[in-house]
Amino acid sequence: ACFDKAGNGYNVTVVSPTASGKSLAFQLPVLDHLLKHPGATALFLYPTKALIEDQLAKLREMERCMERINTAVYDGDTDLGARRQLRKFGRLILSNPDSLHYSILPHHESWSRFMRGLAFIVVDEGHYYHGVLGSHMALLLRRLRRLANFYGAHPVFIVTSATIDEPGKFASRLTGEIVRQVDPSGAPE
Repeated sequence: ACFDKAGNGYNVTVVSPTASGKSLAFQLPVLDHLLKHPGATALFLYPTKALIEDQLAKLREMERCMERINTAVYDGDTDLGARRQLRKFGRLILSNPDSLHYSILPHHESWSRFMRGLAFIVVDEGHYYHGVLGSHMALLLRRLRRLANFYGAHPVFIVTSATIDEPGKFASRLTGEIVRQVDPSGAPE
């Protein structure tokens, strides 16, 4: 359901228990789009470095079976040379809200190629962003969307969580966009 909705340009939220396939639910439509559209880019936002590293390992494993997409981490530990290369050639960037706020958005001119191609913005573990942190994240996502629009892109948002009440309403408030909820759980029984 996520593949179909996101692939058709709808913003979606996926809420399902841990180890139920949430990551695949957003990875597959994004990877499919990136493989079909060489100029397209995507941004995956995670709340913790450990989660970024875990997801990077899984994406790299998937890339062994297909064309390489140029997937990389962009955060405070990324060295300057790698940062320059990612701005020029990165297609699937895994990052966090702090790096987005301090390193990417204020320097959007140097990210213009990436912004022009921005097809997907994934917010994994969306339940982290509530209260004051949620307000900050909502403003950050609106700023990102405005910049993407400025460069001619209209990215699809995908928000995931293991636990959240009223996921469609929450994700819509977080992103500032209408977000469709994908209901069925993929949890093993």
